[in-house]
Amino acid sequence: MRRAVCPGSFDPIHNGHLDIVERASKLYDVVHVAVLVNPNKQGMFSIAERIGLIEEVTAEFGNVVVESHQGLLVDYCRERDIPAIVKGLRAVSDFDYELQMAHMNNGLTGVETLFLPTSPTYSFLSSTLAKEVASYGGDVSHLLPATVHRRLVERIAERKAQQ
Repeated sequence: MRRAVCPGSFDPIHNGHLDIVERASKLYDVVHVAVLVNPNKQGMFSIAERIGLIEEVTAEFGNVVVESHQGLLVDYCRERDIPAIVKGLRAVSDFDYELQMAHMNNGLTGVETLFLPTSPTYSFLSSTLAKEVASYGGDVSHLLPATVHRRLVERIAERKAQQ
C-alpha cells in the first residue's frame, strides 16, 4: 500500500492545501493529513476544529486520514510506516526552506519528500493571508471551501464581539 503524509498547521485549510491533498490522494492509496501542533502558537481554530474541517472537506476523496501530531514529522512517518511527505510549493522562497527540511528528514529516517507545484490560482495563498483579509471584511470565499469560509467568518465575528 502506497502511503504519504501532507503536513501543516491548516489554520484553516484553504483551497491551495486542498488542491495538494486531492492531487496526492490520486497518487497514493492512503494520504495522511498531519495537523502539526505548535504549542508556541495560538491558532484561530483549535486542533480538534481543524481536524473536523479537514475531514469534512476531504471526505469525498475516500482515502484521507486526518490526525494531529506534536513533535518531529519523521517520527509521525516512522510510527505509521509512511515513506513519503508531499509538500506544495508556491514560490522559490518555499523551495529554499523546504529543500533543507527534505534533506534533514531524509537524513534522519530516509523518508522522501515530493514537491508539487501549487496551482497558479493559489500560488499567493496562505492561511495567514486569508485570515487577515477576512478579518478586515475582505471576501475570501473563493479561496476557502464553503464550510471553512463560513466557520472563519463566524469565528472572526465571535472574536470581535468579545473585544
